[in-house]
Formats: sequence, C-alpha cells, structure tokens
Amino acid sequence: MVDWVLENPILAALLGTTFTYAVTALGAALVFPFKNVSRKLFNGMLGFSAGVMIAASFWSLLAPGIVLAEELGMIPWVPAVIGFLSGGLFLLLVDRFLPHMHVMSKHEEGLQSSWHRSVLLVLAITLHNIPEGLAVGVAFGYAASGLAGIDTTVAVGGAIALAIGIGLQNFPEGAAVSVPLRREGMSRRKAFAIGQFSGMVEPIAGVLGAVLALSLRGALPYALSFAAGAMIYVVIEELIPESQMMETTKIATIGAMIGFTVMMMLDVALG
Repeated sequence: MVDWVLENPILAALLGTTFTYAVTALGAALVFPFKNVSRKLFNGMLGFSAGVMIAASFWSLLAPGIVLAEELGMIPWVPAVIGFLSGGLFLLLVDRFLPHMHVMSKHEEGLQSSWHRSVLLVLAITLHNIPEGLAVGVAFGYAASGLAGIDTTVAVGGAIALAIGIGLQNFPEGAAVSVPLRREGMSRRKAFAIGQFSGMVEPIAGVLGAVLALSLRGALPYALSFAAGAMIYVVIEELIPESQMMETTKIATIGAMIGFTVMMMLDVALG
C-alpha cells in the first residue's frame, strides 16, 4: 500500500477524496427514509464534524508542516504562521465576495446577486468543502514528495487517516445539508442532489492539492499550514455557530469532543 501511494500520489488523492465524496452522498441519502432529524442530533453531528476538522488540522497538517520546515532548515514556526493565516484569509475573502447562502440561514452573504437560492446553497457548500479536499490532496502529495526527513510510512498512514476522518465527518455533513432542505418542502431528489454536491468538489480539490504539493516541494510546509488554516476557518465561521443554535449546546460540545478523539486516534494509529 505504501509503495503504491508513493508511486501514484495523485491517483491516491483522487481515490481518497472520491471516498470522502461517496460518504457525503451516503449521508445525504438519509433524506429518502427521513424527512426530519432532531435538532439535538443535528447539533451533535455538526459538533462531531468540527472536532474531526480541528484534530485533522493539527495532527495531519500543522504538526507535519512544522517538522518538515525544521528539516528544510526553515524557522519552524514561520511557515506555520504564514500558511495558517493565509488559508484563513483566503476563505475570508472568498466568503466576502462570493454570493452564497448557508442552509440554516435565510440571508444571502457575499456580493448581492439575483441567483436562485439553490445555486447560492451550492456555492456555500462548495466553499465549505474545498479546504477538506485540498487537505487530503496535500497530505498525499506530502507523503510522495521525496523530501529528506519525511518518514514515508508515517506520512502515507497520516494521509489515509485524514481521508478516513474527513469521510467520517462528511456523513453527518451530507445529512445536515439535505434533511433541512427536505424539511423546508424541497423534493427528496433535489435535496439529495444538493446534499451530495457538498462532497463532489472534494476530488477536484484533492487532485489540485496533490499536484501543487508535488510541484512546489519547497513550499510544502506553507501548503500544509494553508490547508489547516482554511479548515479551521470553516469550523469557526460555520460549524461551531450552527451547532450552538437553540438550547442543545452541550450535545454539540460532546460531539466535538468525540470527533476530535476519533480523528486523533486515527492519525496516531495509522500515522
């Protein structure tokens, strides 16, 4: 497995992010047997997703980036700081200018447009999932970069753990998109289509991340930190606020703790 990934990192990134997309579609498919999901369960799922992404940002991205920066003779914290803040700034700018609308909101964000609500929802979902696919792709590219100081077995295991973790948190994300839309009166097929689209962009971002990581080997510490910053932005901007709605905040907090623990276990066990 390790040798195959090292020889085919872009294909591995594509397969890994195709898996995360498939799990998203599986979660969105819950719209067919169910019309509603309790708010407590919904918040718990969002909290779980937040916990996974926080853990993945450190264990799978920031920490390896810092170690690699040191191996490359850089000041270890410089790429981490620049990359992390750049990832957040990138999504902040996209969030500011791209017209979109979140599932739990009735208000359009970004530049004003006359686009249909379903189009705005798809754009919001795309914005949300690009960092996840990018992170998986960069992780596989990092493993196969051939740079000195990288333990390839550990790096491949970490990339696989990241793909599994992102996939696990994509299941509740898919349901969290499609089920509320169905509850609002949208047809099951249309709600499913929008929900599964929330993962469709990840294979594209995954391949792009792997290509960039392999092409810009010297900038890998920055790329890893950039992906981490983008994911943390999504957690703070979207997942945590939405999970804390109504009077079920403790459920969301417990979900986040469980999600963090699961991702940490995956990364330590496989990486």
